[in-house]
Amino acid sequence: MKRFPRSTIATTVAGAAAFALILTGCSAGAGSEQATNAKVKLTVATFNEFGYDSLFKEYEAANPNVTIVNKKAATSNEARDNLTTRLAAGSGLSDVEAIEVDWLPELLQYSDQFADLSSADVKGRWLDWKTKAATDATGRLIAYGTDIGPEGVCYRSDLFKAAGLPTDRAEVAKLLGTTWDSYYAAGAKFKAAGTNVPWFDSAGATWQGVVNQIPNAYEKKDGTVIATENPAVKKAYTSVLAASSTLSAHLAQWSDDWTKSFQNNGFATQLCPGWMLGVISGNAAGVTGWDIADTFPGGGGNWGGSYLTVPNQSKHQAEAKKLAAWLTAPEQQLKAFASKGTFPSQVDALSSDKLLGSTNAFFNNAPTGQILANRAAAIDVTPFKGVKYFPINDAMQQALTRVESGTMSADQSWNQWVADVKALG
Repeated sequence: MKRFPRSTIATTVAGAAAFALILTGCSAGAGSEQATNAKVKLTVATFNEFGYDSLFKEYEAANPNVTIVNKKAATSNEARDNLTTRLAAGSGLSDVEAIEVDWLPELLQYSDQFADLSSADVKGRWLDWKTKAATDATGRLIAYGTDIGPEGVCYRSDLFKAAGLPTDRAEVAKLLGTTWDSYYAAGAKFKAAGTNVPWFDSAGATWQGVVNQIPNAYEKKDGTVIATENPAVKKAYTSVLAASSTLSAHLAQWSDDWTKSFQNNGFATQLCPGWMLGVISGNAAGVTGWDIADTFPGGGGNWGGSYLTVPNQSKHQAEAKKLAAWLTAPEQQLKAFASKGTFPSQVDALSSDKLLGSTNAFFNNAPTGQILANRAAAIDVTPFKGVKYFPINDAMQQALTRVESGTMSADQSWNQWVADVKALG
């Protein structure tokens, strides 16, 4: 799951520096490792929608000695800020902390601050790349995989109909095509029909689809930062902003205006990883017309995906490990998908008839399980995300927002981004 940045670049740089500095003096101390039958209150820190509300109740019913308190941050960035601050302070973290894939590389630098979750019981549970990303240099598994984010395109069929465009999923997939140019061209047709509704929500959201198709956008695999000299990044920046100038609603994702726009025809299409289905259906409650097409610009893409960790600060590590393992088991991930659209990363879940046969009533009974499985199969790029990926991408999101808000030109904002990346060191 993913939330766009809300912090300033100065805060990001200062926070990262403080985090690294303070952690050098942290001890890797451990909490309780022995599970007991005594009453235990477990805190679980999440963000966005993991689909866990009913699962927490189910776990408590099966484990009457356990009470679960969910601490839900509004965005991934808020969750990251809380985690890094409390990790550096040495206290205050939840027993189970959810983390997002884009900032996992940062935490792997301090993997000794998290419990080793390796065990024979979970070996082979996840897609290999999902497990590899959470394994440190010594072979310790510090996080259990929750979801991945294969992307389709969600669209308002009622707005398409009003513009004289096809509404059937298969026909819409043909209209949207498989390239960014064809997606933008479809938006131009939509606009030419006289509609006053923008084609997509923001340049920032579109950027996430584009950048996740660049193998090494910001860093080489040895950690060398190449972001500002990478021609693929500059080309993507230019093309996204060119499309934004005529097709974007200029609504920064997760802002109040963006959330409210779902109730007043804010935009016609939305790049749609599985976890976005729950976000849309929640914000657009009572609105009819949403559907999802089995296609994606550029062929395929993965946006987001999360993990569960057990910090060493937890005083109930054994109980926390047990809960994290249960939440990320295939059976529970299928339930989370049914609840909020979080697409499983577990091998058994991915081949489940229950997943492949699932539909989503809010999205016109679309076969979302099969569509997202198809989208997952279409992913042919796994972008490298190193230690500085998150702050660099955070700065890029701010650069795009400056242009959409009119506070800087594209060239001015690019130059500011270059300076921001250099400030990261």
